[in-house]
Amino acid sequence: MDEFMNVARSELILGGQKSGKSRRAELLARSWLDRSAAHRAVLIATAQPWDEEMRERIARHQQDRAERVPGMRTVEEPVQLAEVLARCSQPQTLVVVDCLTLWLTNLLMPAENYEQKKLLAHDPRAQIAMVLGAIENTQGPVVLVGNEIGLGVIPLGRETRAFVDALGLLNQSVAQVCERATLMAAGLPLTLKGRP
Repeated sequence: MDEFMNVARSELILGGQKSGKSRRAELLARSWLDRSAAHRAVLIATAQPWDEEMRERIARHQQDRAERVPGMRTVEEPVQLAEVLARCSQPQTLVVVDCLTLWLTNLLMPAENYEQKKLLAHDPRAQIAMVLGAIENTQGPVVLVGNEIGLGVIPLGRETRAFVDALGLLNQSVAQVCERATLMAAGLPLTLKGRP
């Protein structure tokens, strides 16, 4: 790793599964923490443990993250991202959101309990607009991780196509408000917008 990676005011990191997206976000957080004893880092985790495999995946990510970035605090929030992003943002705090794809899934998928149904009764477009506003108004740097899933064949099924479309539009909107956008492939970053 470079002694210090260049941390942008806001960065969207996109890529496929196991492309190195989260690793890049963690390296940026570690670099931020290494620059000053006054710096802090917070991860907003959007995943929900729907099944045993996902519980194991979350536990593995937590363990790996604790080893790679021991100073980063984690806040779990599957739906109310704008509110938590605004609350966590401070001038000396880098906030990582991992990931936008799971957050959008949480907004669009059917809720299993009453409390979630109340949360999800809001228009997803309104939730997205609030997140975009929160990104633009962060006091410190923010790094957002998301999947690029629109590079393959057109999926079968109306719901799946609608999700791919919604995610593509979300990624475009977030990229517009971010200072830098990076595409990860095979662990390597390709800068799409801004300075590397």
